[in-house]
Amino acid sequence: MVAKLTVIFFIILCLLLGLYLTLLPWMSFGVIGDWGDNYLLAVVSEKTNLPILRKTVASGWIRGAVTGLGILNLFLAFWEMAHFSQSVAMLEGKEAAKVKSEK
Repeated sequence: MVAKLTVIFFIILCLLLGLYLTLLPWMSFGVIGDWGDNYLLAVVSEKTNLPILRKTVASGWIRGAVTGLGILNLFLAFWEMAHFSQSVAMLEGKEAAKVKSEK
């Protein structure tokens, strides 16, 4: 049961992280602001004395890279859903015993 819950929570984590990383760089929020124009990024770039950091994070290349990581997480979640029973078996140690018995 613990192995099933672990795989389920991993799938949920990958789905949520994938959705956030895919959509967040391209959305603008009223309170937070745009991806490259937020308060935390402004404070970090001022404290580190690196104004180029703000431009770099706001660039389309970085947004695309973050979106790519989000799509990779979504792919991983769907792959885990398709191979749920195998993942549970590997966590329970049944797959390792099966491979050892075949050798």
